[in-house]
Amino acid sequence: MAVEFDIQERWPELFAPLSAKQRKIVVNALASSWHEGWVPNREDVENLTDLLRGAIDKAEYDRRVAGAIERTHAHAAAS
Repeated sequence: MAVEFDIQERWPELFAPLSAKQRKIVVNALASSWHEGWVPNREDVENLTDLLRGAIDKAEYDRRVAGAIERTHAHAAAS
C-alpha cells in the first residue's frame, strides 16, 4: 500500500471539473477504503467523479460499479 494518498495528483483531469467541496467528498470516500487496503484505480475514481459532477446519475454509477465487479470476478476465476 502506498504511504501517501495522492489521488488528486494521480488523475488531476478527473478532479479539475469538481468544486472544492466535491473534491473533498471524493477524496474522503476513497481515502476511507484506501486505509482499509484498497488501491484505487482510474475507473473507480472516474465513476465517482462523474457521479459527483452530475455527468451520470446514480443508476448509471451503480451499473458501472456492477460491471467492474463482474469483470474483477471473471478475471479472478480465469486466473
